[in-house]
Amino acid sequence: MITRLDISGVHMSVGDDLKKYVAKKIGRLDRFIPRRGRESVHAEVKLKEGKAKNKDERTCEVIMHLPHENITVKESTINIYAAIDIVETKLHNQLKKYKDLHGSPRLHQRMMSRLKHRPLGVE
Repeated sequence: MITRLDISGVHMSVGDDLKKYVAKKIGRLDRFIPRRGRESVHAEVKLKEGKAKNKDERTCEVIMHLPHENITVKESTINIYAAIDIVETKLHNQLKKYKDLHGSPRLHQRMMSRLKHRPLGVE
């Protein structure tokens, strides 16, 4: 679980149920971060409700501070829970790319050596 998770609401109050839901969805994304960088991960979650003419629009924005870069994801929908789910999926995809770039180089070497030693035509 991501231990440093700041949840704030803009133009809306964030209840305990919503905080638990965000912690469950966003907090478990640490699996996709390299192990040596998990302690320094910090995530800011901003939940916004639309102003005057866009009252039915809810926005979820997540800024994840990682050791080598920051990842920002934003989504707007009618339902705040749907926005959180979509943001989780987008973050999942971006964190997989991040882990491929900044993960262990030994893993990459092991995978490449397996591919080099596989005989061609044998499945």
